[in-house]
Order: sequence, then structure tokens, then C-alpha cells
Amino acid sequence: MANRPTRRFSAKVPQPLSQDEQDFIRGLVYYEDDALIAFNKPSGLAVQGGSGVTQDIDRLLATFVTRKGRKPKLVHRLDRETSGLLIVAKTGPAAAHVSAQFAGRQLAKRYLAFVGGKMANDQGQIDLPLVKIKSGGIDLMRPARVGDAEAQVALTSYRVLATGPVASLVEVTPQTGRMHQIRVHFAAIGHALAGDTKYGGLLMMAGKPCPRLMLHAAALDCIHPTTGEPIHFNVAPPEDFSAFVHAVLPDGSNRQA
Repeated sequence: MANRPTRRFSAKVPQPLSQDEQDFIRGLVYYEDDALIAFNKPSGLAVQGGSGVTQDIDRLLATFVTRKGRKPKLVHRLDRETSGLLIVAKTGPAAAHVSAQFAGRQLAKRYLAFVGGKMANDQGQIDLPLVKIKSGGIDLMRPARVGDAEAQVALTSYRVLATGPVASLVEVTPQTGRMHQIRVHFAAIGHALAGDTKYGGLLMMAGKPCPRLMLHAAALDCIHPTTGEPIHFNVAPPEDFSAFVHAVLPDGSNRQA
């Protein structure tokens, strides 16, 4: 019998981080202690690797590897286009503690969203189950239909901070954590987020081009995994977000961005 060629498989070895990459991720740190790191993530930076991703936070977390070789763990996600607060845990017990808070809906997360159109109500809730689908090889969500076996409960609370004829600035508190929940919910009620190319958001408002998806993770309240004390994180929206809101709603009342 002829000898068959030996097939060799090699695991892809991660490239070491450059000093510039380490400096970059350290520059995003908003808070750090022995258990947690909170980052102020810019829009456009992916949280995890994937198709078309050239840089992501999960890889950059190698900057914080301990002497025992332990890398901080992601405990939640943000869409690549969303800016704002991202929490990671530095130890296994801290990761388990914070993950349990997410799973048990014990954390309070607040977002700023800039949506199309004038909101009819100053505050309210969107109670609309969602279903994950594939479209062109991309994971998306859609509102559930009667009989959808895979429907997931999804609830979003909101409060309007400023509004005008073409857009509204809204503080959003998701009560559940479904993928793209805020984006799909507001699109479903006719107020898609500005710059949302996946769910029909406007790319121009008041004659001005939208710089990106107008969603910012502004605040997060949780219980510290080590001390057991409440801890509050709050980061202001970046300049591109605030500048676009001011340009579109120059006379918006009670504006907080």
C-alpha cells in the first residue's frame, strides 16, 4: 500500500500585542480595581473577533494578563457600532458573580439613543418578543409573529430627553438583554436609530450626515463582586454623538447629551 502523506494541523498562534495596541486599550480604561475593568469603548471597535474584524477588545485584553497567565473575561457585549461602557472581570469568581447579575436582570443599564421622528409619548415601554434570524449570512433579529416557537421575551423602557420634528434623544433602559434589542424595538415602533444600516435608520437628518449608529451605553449599576457594595459607572457620549445631536436638535428642550 502506498504511503499517504501526513497531514499536519497547526493551531493559529495569536500575534503578540504591540506597544501601541497596549497603550490604546489602556487609554480606554474608565475604571479598574482588583476584580473589574470598565472600558469606555469607541464606536467601530469590535468586542470580539469575527469576519472582517481586524481589532477587538477580547484580543487586546491580553494587555492585562496576570503573572499567572490569566486574561480578563468578557461578561457582556456591545455591538461594534455602539460606544460606551463595557465591563470585564479580572478573576473567575468576579466573572461568575457579574454574569449571574446579568442573567438575573439585577443590573441597571442605561443607553442614549438618537432616533428618527418626534416621539408621541414622553416615556413608555416596548414589550415585543424577538426572534433571531439569518439574512445574507448575518445574524439579525425581528419582531416575533404568532406561532414563532423561538420567540424571546424582550422589554425596553424609555424616557424622552429632547425632541424635535425630525429626531428625538431618548434614554433607554433595556429590561432584557436580547441581541440588537434597542435597535429592533425602536425600528418596530417607527423610530429607527439614526445611522442604523441594519434596521432602516436614517443616514441623513436635517441635511446633515449621520456619523455612525447613534447608540451609546451611558451608565451601568451593579453590585461589586468582591465588596458586595453598589457600584455606579457613567460615561458621557463622545464628541461625534453629541455634536450630531446638537446639530439636528439645536433648540431641543431638556437635552442631556
